Amino acid sequence: MDLNEISKQAEKATREIVEASRIKAGQMFVVGCSSSEVLGETIGTNTSTDVAEALYNGISKVLDAKGIYLAAQCCEHLNRALVVKRAAMEKYDLEQVNAIPQPNHAGGAFATVAYQKMADAVLVEDIHARAEAGIDIGGTLIGMHIHPVVVPLRISMDKIGEANIICARRRPKYVGGKRAIYDERLM
Repeated sequence: MDLNEISKQAEKATREIVEASRIKAGQMFVVGCSSSEVLGETIGTNTSTDVAEALYNGISKVLDAKGIYLAAQCCEHLNRALVVKRAAMEKYDLEQVNAIPQPNHAGGAFATVAYQKMADAVLVEDIHARAEAGIDIGGTLIGMHIHPVVVPLRISMDKIGEANIICARRRPKYVGGKRAIYDERLM
């Protein structure tokens, strides 16, 4: 597997999601990731921190340049807790929990790499559905972290490596019924 290509794919996908979702600086972008699936294996069977680092580098390049907070989802063994910057934890009034993600035991490779590489990283149990957009790489289930209403987002690609990706963004709820006029920029 070409790690440089994985990083480029992750960067491209993230850039397209950021543009399509209109996410802004100071908002959260959630990533759930199975490095095993990127390698064409079943989730949880072939964890790779090298693949996770390539993904992290591509994703963080886009998010950091735009001032968008990354929320890196852990695996189910840590109850899908998330790695975030301390500044995001404080801004969103989140509660820190005490665990350090591990690639093969609890957390997963992507969360482990995020915890190691992210400036002033902390682990939080929940972000209370505050993410504005995100990407699920390999079927890790991120919808619970995105602010309702979660809308699927189609981009120019449907895989990173061998992993299927599902992209999503939020949109404000529609209110007012058939008489309402909606702001097209928010749809």
